[in-house]
Amino acid sequence: MPNIIGFFKEVREELNKVVWPNREETIRYTVLVIIIAVVVGLLLGGLDYLLTLLTALIINRFGG
Repeated sequence: MPNIIGFFKEVREELNKVVWPNREETIRYTVLVIIIAVVVGLLLGGLDYLLTLLTALIINRFGG
């Protein structure tokens, strides 16, 4: 079994090398992610709505 204590020491060393974002960067990136998620959600919702209308039109026109 590998040395678990050595593993956690290496994890701590690697985490000390990480450059963490400051508060302003974190807020900016969070807002950006929320905006992108809303835009993509609206686009996919609109596409779903249009495809639903198209499907209903095809079924009503050709399906009886």
